[in-house]
Amino acid sequence: MDSCCIARVVLLVITFLSLFSSLSESNQFCDAGIGYGEATCTVASTSPSKILIKGGAVVNAHHQEVADVYIEDGIIVAVQKNIVVGDGVKIIDATGKYVMPGGIDPHTHLAMEFMGTETIDDFFSGQAAALAGGTTMHIDFVIPVKGSLSAGFEAYVKKAERAAMDYGFHMAITKWDETVSREMEIMVKEKGSLMISDELLLEGFKKCKSLGALPMVHAENGDAVFEGQKRMIELGITGPEGHALSRPPALEGEATSRAIRLAGSVNTPLYVVHVMSIDAMEEIAKARKSGQKVIGEPVVSGLVLNDTVLWDPDFQTAAKFVMSPPIRAPGHGKALQAALSTGVLQLVGTDHCTFNSTQKTLGIDDFRKIPNGVNGLEERMHLVWDTMVVSGQISVTDFVRVTSTECARIFNIYPRKGAIQVGSDADIIILNPNSSFHISSNSHHSRSDTNVYEGRKGSFCYLEFSGSEKIVFFLFLQGKVEVTISGGKIVWENDELKVVPGSGKYIKMPPFNYLYDGIEKADADYLSSLQAPVIRSVRTA
Repeated sequence: MDSCCIARVVLLVITFLSLFSSLSESNQFCDAGIGYGEATCTVASTSPSKILIKGGAVVNAHHQEVADVYIEDGIIVAVQKNIVVGDGVKIIDATGKYVMPGGIDPHTHLAMEFMGTETIDDFFSGQAAALAGGTTMHIDFVIPVKGSLSAGFEAYVKKAERAAMDYGFHMAITKWDETVSREMEIMVKEKGSLMISDELLLEGFKKCKSLGALPMVHAENGDAVFEGQKRMIELGITGPEGHALSRPPALEGEATSRAIRLAGSVNTPLYVVHVMSIDAMEEIAKARKSGQKVIGEPVVSGLVLNDTVLWDPDFQTAAKFVMSPPIRAPGHGKALQAALSTGVLQLVGTDHCTFNSTQKTLGIDDFRKIPNGVNGLEERMHLVWDTMVVSGQISVTDFVRVTSTECARIFNIYPRKGAIQVGSDADIIILNPNSSFHISSNSHHSRSDTNVYEGRKGSFCYLEFSGSEKIVFFLFLQGKVEVTISGGKIVWENDELKVVPGSGKYIKMPPFNYLYDGIEKADADYLSSLQAPVIRSVRTA
């Protein structure tokens, strides 16, 4: 989510009180237009309130064991071996499979008005896609209305009435004045999250710290990007490749460095969204090594794609990959994968911000007008599994950490979310490591007619002879989410979605997460180290 000429901005995540959407009376699980392709959606039968998952490998972020999981009324009530139940319980055999917390995507943009159009996925279609891919909660970015946080929040509450799974909000601050400052206090105490321009970073950081909110930055140097864009146009470079050329990695690194140093001067934690380059990652690594509390969020597109696609001679093919910061040159993705595996980067988002091919053609003569954004809500879990776990870069427990648990901890909803423990919400996936997943815009559940991961090559491929002349190649990712349980209801099973518009609810995210532990002591230590003010005598003549 980024305009062509965006300046450095800071997104301040704060906490909303729980807002519970009313359950829709409609039984239409897949109303007109949920999917662009041939994805299966049906009107669901009543989902059981009691479910027993038997014999699977139950995986949490720090532990794995073979056990049964028993669910009642949306809550996990038992995790142990050999659970015996009576009649009226739905039993799922998970032998040989992994039972994990549902994914939590920290970074999405559904039903967002942007660059003269609106993202093609709304809170129903985007969340339906997420559930088919094993994600059971996401946190979306609220955009203020004419600078008003409250008006923006109310607009997104309306948009989320069709939510099919649990969600949270960040809010973007686009201006700074006393009204915004007061509204931030209201949002922290009653609602939740924000964005301001770069020259006001310090004011935003200080306010966030006082509220226990977590500041988030989109790190790019807007002035330099604007100059880069002008230069590309002057050189006659108007296609999608101009987008990448006008926003080089050095600008992302510079802005990341500056945000980190400003946050350090205030002694507030910092969250850097969509880390796309080695340059930005190295600034985060340096800060963390020095002891600063900085969170780095790569997105799945940055981990698995490279920018060679932006030079494709077909405009529509190239334009679908335009996002900001841009997908980077070969080498950056591998470095980000390594940083994720070693803990330099902590969790994986998507920046899911989908526009169809018609919307992308708004910039056919000027890359600055191409709506920025790619898909990922449905694909994230499978791509991280295939790219990071199957390759041996991270363990199964680490997979749970980077796709679910760490997000829950950062946004203060753990262990309600991000864990398979007694008392946790029953948001659970069953992943079969021996099955496979094929990505295609013909079968995905997004409303978009394109998919940037189309034909993404995983661990193996399958060849099918069609007639006597043509060979069809099917490229698969290893590992597949076979069952998704959201709020104790089976919403994805046997490649069939069973989701209800209006069944999702807002999840309260309290302020002062674990990153604030020790902040007061560090402030006190700093003040005591100053040896100031110095008391000086005044000389008299």
